[in-house]
Amino acid sequence: MIRVIIADDQELIRESLNIVLSVHEDISIVGLCADGYEVLDQLKRTPADIILMDIRMPKMDGSYCTKLIKEQYPNTKVIILTTFDDDDFVFSALKYGASGYLLKGVSMDELYHAIKTVYNGGGMINPDIATKVFSMFSKISSGENMAIHVDKEREKELSKNEWRVIQQVSFGLSNKEISQKLFLSEGTIRNYLSSVLAKLHLRDRTQLAIWAVQNGITTRDLDDGNN
Repeated sequence: MIRVIIADDQELIRESLNIVLSVHEDISIVGLCADGYEVLDQLKRTPADIILMDIRMPKMDGSYCTKLIKEQYPNTKVIILTTFDDDDFVFSALKYGASGYLLKGVSMDELYHAIKTVYNGGGMINPDIATKVFSMFSKISSGENMAIHVDKEREKELSKNEWRVIQQVSFGLSNKEISQKLFLSEGTIRNYLSSVLAKLHLRDRTQLAIWAVQNGITTRDLDDGNN
């Protein structure tokens, strides 16, 4: 059962999402919140796997709330839902650890698929704003925004298989999808990912993906047969 909290300052949207998502037998709505403070209070009482988070809310917005959630509840995933495709909001939400960013105009089937994808370890970005995200990554790599830096000596500690996992993470694949592509078990992929984050001193797979994109890992040829 996927435990979901819906956070939106508009009651109509909260209730509508609650009704639509509750028809799925594998989803349990465990909280309806109007701002970031209510989300944090709800999490103290009820654990959640996924937060559907509006980006613009009174008192505490979804971006800053995402930061606090990932600090206090690192296993809880956040999907940002918004009518706004503002670059700064996209970047800050992903930087703070959001696993998905969807416009509110997506269909309910797309939203359900996004919840399942994120729950299983993947990421989900609405195609309408994907171009903006990659544009931001490009700006990061050229120094126009704050880049994520890794000591070159730490890179030397990575094995060939760890580089392969990094590359697949930068493509936005889930652990399950990476395991299928690299013909390794999901447990092995998780172990590689944990090792990579420890070696590079990075917080999570979102930071890893941004670092990989800004350093051109997506275009490297890693299929030379070495481990």
